[in-house]
Amino acid sequence: MIPIVTPAEMKAIDGAAPEPLDVLIGRAGAAVARAAVELLDGTYGRRVVVVAGPGNNGADGREAARRLERRGARCTVLDAGALPPVLPRCDLLIDAAYGTGFRDTWEPPAAPDAPVLAVDIPSGVDGLTGRAGGRVLAADRTVTFAALKPGLLFAEGAAHAGEIEVVDIGLDSSGATAWLTTAGDVAGWLPERDAAAHKYHSAVWIVAGSPGMTGAAGLVATAAQRAGAGYVRLSSPGGEADAPTEVVTTALPAHGWAPQVVAGADRFRALAVGPGLGAGHDADVFDLVRECALPIVVDGDGLTALGRDFEDVRGGTVVATPHDGEYARLTGAPPGDDRISAARDLAARSAATVVLKGEAMVIAAPDGEVLVAANGDARLATAGTGDVLTGIIAALLAQGLDPWRAAGAGAYLLGAASDLGWRRGLVASDVAHLLPTVLEELEH
Repeated sequence: MIPIVTPAEMKAIDGAAPEPLDVLIGRAGAAVARAAVELLDGTYGRRVVVVAGPGNNGADGREAARRLERRGARCTVLDAGALPPVLPRCDLLIDAAYGTGFRDTWEPPAAPDAPVLAVDIPSGVDGLTGRAGGRVLAADRTVTFAALKPGLLFAEGAAHAGEIEVVDIGLDSSGATAWLTTAGDVAGWLPERDAAAHKYHSAVWIVAGSPGMTGAAGLVATAAQRAGAGYVRLSSPGGEADAPTEVVTTALPAHGWAPQVVAGADRFRALAVGPGLGAGHDADVFDLVRECALPIVVDGDGLTALGRDFEDVRGGTVVATPHDGEYARLTGAPPGDDRISAARDLAARSAATVVLKGEAMVIAAPDGEVLVAANGDARLATAGTGDVLTGIIAALLAQGLDPWRAAGAGAYLLGAASDLGWRRGLVASDVAHLLPTVLEELEH
């Protein structure tokens, strides 16, 4: 896992540094210079413009310029507070104007058609939220130090950071409580299948769908199968479930079905409830979530059913997967720009694991620890991918992962599967069917 720290946490890490500032600037400048050499594909005679601000970012940029000049580059260092209307022509522009603590707006001048290397974060991007008040120079690459910053993963920051490199310059980020999920993390969390296992060792029961709304339920079931559930039961209260061939369907009454599910849950390892369920199930969803001891994923209409009562559930084995609108229905207000804090707050108040869905998904445990899955892209912006996520998480819970890791791995797997799909025309069922390929790649 790659640590993520807020600007305030980074300031404390800088303040606790065991070595002098000039040593740290030397290391940071060296890292920026190395990245510059790679982008330039050589240095002799190359023209480099460095926009340097008054703080440590500017110092890092100046140090990089000194090192590049020693390698034969022609460097022009410009003061970020006194820039010309148009920046000089160059082979590389190093943006070292303003760092993660910048809270104002910055309007950079017209820039040449050259690669941009950002120091720590593209200037003008809020290091906490990723929002930018003005225009931002889109970086081809960003070199950041000690840990990722939230602003590199969300909003305009994510769109303008380019390739991100985290460089160790001797600062201690071991106290981080948020991390970016990687392929290696997920590979390490996935359990080995016991040779003596049978289908009920990873069985999932899904309560989803309703008359005329069967598609979401089928996507959850398909994703659970493809993510490793050995047995999947699907029940649509008051209706006939439209299920894949290998899924077992069991009827439930239109109302008052929670006791039947709670009584029959002993053969299962995880439950999922909500997608396509429709209205009128508030009491059943609340009773199921409160009374069933199994890990349970709540999504879609299940979250709507709980509404503001969600905090009364206090469910340590509950995974809630709201998008921004559902978050607002659960809390009374949208999550806002600080998405990590928003997810943490709801997780702490409800004692549930919260997956705040978005371009980068935030997975918060009740104790405040956070995972971020940022590997998906616009291909996930299609109907039904949230249902696929619900099925993946339920299957991972059934295989024995704790709720926080199951949710973090599920969000990563969803993005990885979409990355294998077509750039245009990908639909949610395609993502579900690509899951075994991703799992196979992770295993090897």
